[in-house]
Amino acid sequence: MTSKTQSDVLIIGGGIGGLVLALSLHQKGIPCRIYESVREIRAVGAGINLLPHAVRELDDLGLLSALTNVGIQTQDASYFNQYGQHIYTEPAGIAAGYKWPQISIHRGDLHEVLLHAVRERLGAEVVKTGHHCVGVEQTEDSVTANFVDANGAALPSATGAVAVGCDGIHSALRKQFYPNEGGPVYAGLTIWRGVTPYKPFLSGANTIRVGWMPVGKIMVYPIRNNIDDKGNQLMNWVATLERPRPKSYDWNKPAKHEDFFDAYKDWHFGWIDIPDLLMKTETPLVFPMVDRDPVPTWTFGRATLLGDAAHPMYPRGSNGAGQAILDGRFLTDRLVEMGTTPAALQAYDKVRVEATAKVVLTNRKNPPDAILREVYERTSGNPFKRINDVISAEEMAQMSEGYKKIAGFHQRQLAI
Repeated sequence: MTSKTQSDVLIIGGGIGGLVLALSLHQKGIPCRIYESVREIRAVGAGINLLPHAVRELDDLGLLSALTNVGIQTQDASYFNQYGQHIYTEPAGIAAGYKWPQISIHRGDLHEVLLHAVRERLGAEVVKTGHHCVGVEQTEDSVTANFVDANGAALPSATGAVAVGCDGIHSALRKQFYPNEGGPVYAGLTIWRGVTPYKPFLSGANTIRVGWMPVGKIMVYPIRNNIDDKGNQLMNWVATLERPRPKSYDWNKPAKHEDFFDAYKDWHFGWIDIPDLLMKTETPLVFPMVDRDPVPTWTFGRATLLGDAAHPMYPRGSNGAGQAILDGRFLTDRLVEMGTTPAALQAYDKVRVEATAKVVLTNRKNPPDAILREVYERTSGNPFKRINDVISAEEMAQMSEGYKKIAGFHQRQLAI
């Protein structure tokens, strides 16, 4: 049995990208349905940063108030070496003169805001869980998505005008389009992350990046305010170390503190105590830093890709979710202009494939934390007397500004 609503957009995956696409389509009067693999959608993951270009799009969807109610408006971003010596600080979001804030938020909170909005605006029946897509079939006028349940038993297919694969780095649609692609590309780096109640540090809305890969790098930022009567915030941290390729890729796997703690055991900085923060985290998670090489096209007939299915990238520029949000908004505009047609998908593909490929490759070589790399290499990992003797503020600002332009959130770009 097949669903025959052939004017609908079939959204394969109910993550951030799929939900934003659904809200965008609904805003423009285009019907859609979401098919999500898991039976029960639950809040998972840890913190993410929504940069101003993504927040602008979410604001247009009427979600800014809901997001700022559960997240933190980031004020500044700071860089330190492994000795806690200050390297560079720049303002962020509203404090940097943007019209829209940068929001640090728990991924689960963001997902809950988006899912609530979808169910409220489109109806709960639009989100169909327990549907794992195994591929699509096409005719000249329609596309049909095929599904199985958690046990591999076939479920009714769904037919629509176009299908959009928002099904993550292990996308079934991408595998169908590129059957010989192979696995994700490992960066030689493993990431541990966690969230735990902790006292505010610095401005109370700061994102810090400390150290560098050979000795350990850590990123820390608050994602919820006033979580208890002690004035604590919910603090998110992301620790990165050089490690051999794992035998298997496993995301969000529980980890042991002893697997990574030793690199950070002496990082007591006064304004934040990194080993104390790490040890107070009950259940750290571990996963490999991976991406995929950019591909020449995401679009095949009436089917295309979006978000991590299209352009998984290293989490080094606070930009993965943001690019998925931009995908969904841009694709919606093309579907409005050209109808739910292959031509609209090609128009989306022409712009977004190139734009995100630049971000993927920049995240490999020169994301914002490359400032830490420059300082580490120029000092041979030793303390410095004056940071200006190592690198100028102007050079660091240029590195930061260059990334903003490539990623699409430079102030001048958002002023248009």
